[in-house]
Amino acid sequence: MKHFRDTILTCACMWLLSLSDICLSQPRSPQQGLQVPCFFIFGDSLVDNGNNNGMLTLARANYRPYGIDFPQGPTGRFTNGRTYVDALAQLLGFPTYIPPYTRARGLDLLRGANYASGAAGIREETGSNLGAHTSMNEQVSNFGETVQQLRRYFRGDNDALNSYLGKCLFFSGMGSNDYLNNYFMPDFYSTSSDYTARAFATILLQQYGRQLAQLYSLGARKVIVTAVGQIGCIPYQLARFHGNNSRCNEKINSAIQLFNSGLKRMVQNINGGQLPGAKFVYLDFYESSQDLSLNGTSLGFDVVDKGCCGVGKNNGQITCLPLQQPCQDRHKYLFWDAFHPTELANILLAKATYTSQSYTYPINIQQLAAL
Repeated sequence: MKHFRDTILTCACMWLLSLSDICLSQPRSPQQGLQVPCFFIFGDSLVDNGNNNGMLTLARANYRPYGIDFPQGPTGRFTNGRTYVDALAQLLGFPTYIPPYTRARGLDLLRGANYASGAAGIREETGSNLGAHTSMNEQVSNFGETVQQLRRYFRGDNDALNSYLGKCLFFSGMGSNDYLNNYFMPDFYSTSSDYTARAFATILLQQYGRQLAQLYSLGARKVIVTAVGQIGCIPYQLARFHGNNSRCNEKINSAIQLFNSGLKRMVQNINGGQLPGAKFVYLDFYESSQDLSLNGTSLGFDVVDKGCCGVGKNNGQITCLPLQQPCQDRHKYLFWDAFHPTELANILLAKATYTSQSYTYPINIQQLAAL
């Protein structure tokens, strides 16, 4: 943990020295070299970069003030600037951001695509309270379509294609909505009455395991999977929770940890030979988000319990509205809105998890890319 905080503090100091840099420059020039040939991304609104823009859904962010600090303005990213995977792609040496699947065309697919969709979950019904989205099952299916397209570029040579995909990096961040917009939304879903927290985690992990195995069958070999973050402490929950002994909703956090511990065991089993030739890295977003929250002030975040943009208590009762005026000092906020971290928080986490092993198991992302 100390190594992580040292990395974070170094980056935070760089922020104070140069607001234009934010620890990372804009996308790197090609001559700086790619760590991997392509990067494929699966997930929810934490990493969605525009796939929901054309959908009939409340889970959209293609309006201001979202993207207020992003060079292209509002693109569908659920933050003020870059997401975690944007920052990670820069560290991996990509000269431009990985495009959303809905806009990726032709040879663009050779360097990857982002399939993530706001409100998406492991379970098919998850997030339907918010409207349309692309579930994890659909995201995997979309990647299957991508593989079919790539096969044409390799002239049907499956061995060459598999060799190429085996060098690529895959990121999968799923599970948050299965708790936030499913299990802990009893007025809309029956899962919390159908399953205990432990049984629900078990079922989620079984479904997720099948989805990850399908990605493996399609060519994924170097895969990052993320733990669910400490969502019992996000502004949305803080605005609703009234506990006597904790500011966070520990009932939610405890349920999430059942899933996270099972996911880490899954990674151990996969690396132990369950999926031959695969190397998975477990990214502990729960512990890293907890550390950022607990050590926020020493890291430059003066505000760790409310969104920079939003309405009501903790700016978390209603998320950031179109054309709403956000806070001015965004680098002092851990959260951008009721649910999502600010650009600076995303960049600090990307920097730390890329080079440090504080929150990655069994190796860090730089080491995974180098395999």
